[in-house]
Amino acid sequence: MSLPTLDRSGSRVVTGRVRVQRPVVAPEFRIADNPAAAVLRAATGGPVSRDNAARTTGLSIATVNRQVSALLAAGLLRERPDLTASGAVGRPRVPFEIDHEAYLTLGIHIGAAVTKIVAADLRGRILGGLAIATPQTGQDFATTTVARSAKAFLQRWHRRKPLWAGVAIGGRVDPATGIVDHPKLAWQGAQVGSVLGEVLELPVSVAPHVEAMAASELLLPTGEPRGTGGPGSSLYFYVRETAGIAVTLDGRVHTPSSGPGSIAHFPTGSDVECTCGRRGCLEVTVGDRSLHARAVGRGIIPAHKGTGGSTIADLYRAAEAGAADAQELLAERATILGHTVAMVRDMLNPDRVILGGQAFTGYRPAVAHVARAFTQSSQLAPTDIRISGFGGKVQEFAAVVTSLSAIYADPLSAIRRTALND
Repeated sequence: MSLPTLDRSGSRVVTGRVRVQRPVVAPEFRIADNPAAAVLRAATGGPVSRDNAARTTGLSIATVNRQVSALLAAGLLRERPDLTASGAVGRPRVPFEIDHEAYLTLGIHIGAAVTKIVAADLRGRILGGLAIATPQTGQDFATTTVARSAKAFLQRWHRRKPLWAGVAIGGRVDPATGIVDHPKLAWQGAQVGSVLGEVLELPVSVAPHVEAMAASELLLPTGEPRGTGGPGSSLYFYVRETAGIAVTLDGRVHTPSSGPGSIAHFPTGSDVECTCGRRGCLEVTVGDRSLHARAVGRGIIPAHKGTGGSTIADLYRAAEAGAADAQELLAERATILGHTVAMVRDMLNPDRVILGGQAFTGYRPAVAHVARAFTQSSQLAPTDIRISGFGGKVQEFAAVVTSLSAIYADPLSAIRRTALND
């Protein structure tokens, strides 16, 4: 018997013929306007009455009642008769909420060094997770290893039904097939979506991670006002090991047909040498790995700590402990970031700017340097600029929103699709 293989499109090929199996579904990073999605979205913050859902969504009470009935039947909502107002009569007065106990989705963020796997409920809240080292021994072995680790992690949640898996990853992603080119990992045509779908036996969505981070601001509650929803535009600026931007326009994350743009080689004026042969490129100047190397080179932190190597966290701890040279290096990076964000903001002129990634959140005193440099460099009027409400978990929530986006965009269609995988 010949073993099945996967072609470039992500279909499963068996002995020369293609079996109709498409586990990969493109993510939907938008605020959907269909009635079922609107009603489900109204319940993401907690129990809601049908009257309030009608006011929030702009739908008629009759339409809300129909959609609530359909979503109850699909198992995505549940009623809360215990919260019915005293003296209220009739089922339409019974509040409803997302059923956040019956189901889960699986989020996977594949980073250059670390892969994080998390389980989330249908409200987008993380239930638990783990981190593994991203395998560096070839894309086929790496994707299979990640898939098997995710499968083993999923076994912990046997009381919940898994509905979907979402993968957020750097590099270039074909959302329709889940195929990834990732230069930092030396992956070319890696069939991430198909491999995950085969192993997990779930529908899978794969997304560029910075676009997914912007989508998490748009679609998931953070405990703060949602700064990217509704009319207008937002610039999401991310820096950790890599640097990237994404733009949200009128409730939708803009996804270029040829893949996300790059600011990795945006000039900063520094003298740090880049692999491209030039000096001062953004990513090599402000990325964690490069900054850590400079800290070691300057003797600020040791190259090794205990039985392993030191990390960027050791630089943060040195700065927090009062080491002036550590504080100076982090202030230098923050100032470069502030200048760069201002230049990109002035080019695009969005209504608001959101900063995400550990380069902004890992050492909080650096935020003041970012703000000062931004104000000094921008030539436009002051704008709404803030740090992401997801803090140091932006990568995990990027994976979570990728796993939930198809459900949020068209919940009834998504739940029918999951039934086909049973």
